[in-house]
Amino acid sequence: MKSAPHRIAILILAAGSSSRMGKPKQLLPWHDTTLLGHAIRTAKASKAIRALTVLGANAKKIRTETTEAFAFTENTAWESGMGSSIAHGAASLMASDKDIEGILIMLADQPLIKESYLNLLIDHSIRHKDKIIATTYKHRAGVPALFPKPYFEALLKLNKDFGAKQLLQEEENQVIRLSAGQNIIDIDTSEDYERLKHKNETEH
Repeated sequence: MKSAPHRIAILILAAGSSSRMGKPKQLLPWHDTTLLGHAIRTAKASKAIRALTVLGANAKKIRTETTEAFAFTENTAWESGMGSSIAHGAASLMASDKDIEGILIMLADQPLIKESYLNLLIDHSIRHKDKIIATTYKHRAGVPALFPKPYFEALLKLNKDFGAKQLLQEEENQVIRLSAGQNIIDIDTSEDYERLKHKNETEH
């Protein structure tokens, strides 16, 4: 990560139990690391000033088996859903650095997302300081998404009943959508992982 006039922090969400996978997908091999290790590397290679990972289920195992050096916080209420993990992570970031201007939320299970795309979100946020910069899906906006300071209080209030998806819908007129093309793929099942791993190995 590089020094920059803007202060954007990245929040990597890695707290889920991977129930559909049957084992912690954060630790699945990807290149010479893991899915989480790859996400950490991508975040560190971006223009963000720092990255924080939110752990939850299997936190101890993930901590001990992730070889990348990384800062983390543990959300003991991870079962309440992604909104809870975002609120927990945002609170940790804000407590450690009161000068953060934006929080970029990314997932540990989207390994095709590159640092160049994260930088694109950051660059748009610099030009549109009060706007949410999000990723476009077929019928909605989603993560990776960058929330500027005016939305920090809203992030702190996210919970199982009102998460980031609802916040993006509620603030639709304040959202700028960018496209990540074919790279916006989540890994939820073993089939997803094997298919994406094979595709990535074939292309590289």
